[in-house]
Amino acid sequence: MGEENMKKRKGEDKGREDRQSIQNPEPQTMNLRKQVGLVSGICMIVGTIIGSGIFVSPKSVLANVEAVGPCLIIWAACGVLATLGALCFAELGTMITKSGGEYPYLMEAFGPIPAFLFSWTSLLVTKPSSFAIICLSFAEYASAPFYPGCDPPQVVIKCLAAAAIVVITIVNSLSVKLGSYLQNFLTAAKMIIVTIIIVSGIVLLAKGKTENFKDSFKDSKISVSSISLAFYNGLWAYDGWNQLNYITEELKNPYRNLPLSIIIGIPLVTVCYVLINISYFTVMTSTELLQSQAVAVTFGDRVLYPASWIVPLFVVFSTLGSANGTCFTAGRLVYVAGREGHMLKVLSYISVKHLTPAPAIIFYGAIAIIYIIPGDIDTLINYFSFAVWIFYGLTVLALIVMRFTRKELRRPIRIPIILPVIVTLVSILLVLAPIISAPELAYLYCILFILSGLIVYVLFVHLKFNWPQKISKPITMHLQMLLEVVPEEEVSQ
Repeated sequence: MGEENMKKRKGEDKGREDRQSIQNPEPQTMNLRKQVGLVSGICMIVGTIIGSGIFVSPKSVLANVEAVGPCLIIWAACGVLATLGALCFAELGTMITKSGGEYPYLMEAFGPIPAFLFSWTSLLVTKPSSFAIICLSFAEYASAPFYPGCDPPQVVIKCLAAAAIVVITIVNSLSVKLGSYLQNFLTAAKMIIVTIIIVSGIVLLAKGKTENFKDSFKDSKISVSSISLAFYNGLWAYDGWNQLNYITEELKNPYRNLPLSIIIGIPLVTVCYVLINISYFTVMTSTELLQSQAVAVTFGDRVLYPASWIVPLFVVFSTLGSANGTCFTAGRLVYVAGREGHMLKVLSYISVKHLTPAPAIIFYGAIAIIYIIPGDIDTLINYFSFAVWIFYGLTVLALIVMRFTRKELRRPIRIPIILPVIVTLVSILLVLAPIISAPELAYLYCILFILSGLIVYVLFVHLKFNWPQKISKPITMHLQMLLEVVPEEEVSQ
């Protein structure tokens, strides 16, 4: 009888607690879920690196060295450098398990100012403009079949690119799993066309199509500046090797899956890139390759006819996969910067229903759409592209610095110190090479833009003027209700 009364009282207490929780709801625990496994991690790296570049314009590397032999060596060397850089990031990512790529590492090593300058440059220029360029490449290939014999109208291309950005943004805002599954599918699709090109090349080599590889170092242009610029263009095709560090907080078992994804993913891309270039040279001379507007399409027309339509179709999948991977990871940078108070606070909020950094992803997509509006943003990308390696070098330098200043941090992965030293020295060379070999005002503008972030930091982050907060508070409140987002719960590290 006593037990029954006790159960009854417990039931009444429970009912009272439920009513109170409805009347006075407690804030829920809101954190990003760990939903990205090893396969998804490899697909994220492979899918983001292999975009439109390797299919459309590998001629940029060849144009600098002017011979087949050095060109293939540089493609392989770029893969080695990307792997070394990614291994440095693997130590950083397992030592500081925070999303946001370079941002938290720069914050830990050098303090808030370099971290802010990185987020300032990345969020407003490098990443959204890159996202826009990838989607414009997608739009050109997707619309080309509907305009045979002529170029598609710019309005059509831009509208289609904007639609792609909107769709990718919505998918990644709704679900981490959905974005991850989409990435897996698109990566599988692009690996099909990669396999088709590689197998076709191997078959042609077996048939004796090796004349373009004879005297492969003849008439090559070898100098410090030409090799540096060839590396520069090759590494741009490999860009994305650090993408997994942007979603460390969402990786299952990051201590195992982060380094494994890197060790499997980047060498896989390197092998694919070298073999694809060998395949191109089986059917094209150096001169023909340099004259081709879209190398993979030329290859398809010569080798796969009448099924050459497969190439542009799969290039569409490839560009979409690269754009999706870029959006998935770059949204996390906005989110982490907002969490640290370096961006609008609402950007660090998480969707109640979907547990994704929806405001950050939407902000990133909106900025990318703005970059579609100008006529030619390829020039803008060139102006700011070398800034990427400024921050890569600075981040790897942070690893060296923290070996001495933060010895107490746990390092599940510890790479030999010589590797970050090599990557730092190469980064310095890559930044200085284009300035020395072909000095332009564009590089000065880039540096001035990066430094202009100091003014923004002093006014709005350091001094914390009241009037921006008065404006942002009601905006934050309305956006919070509209998007159904809440602040992330503090997690003790």
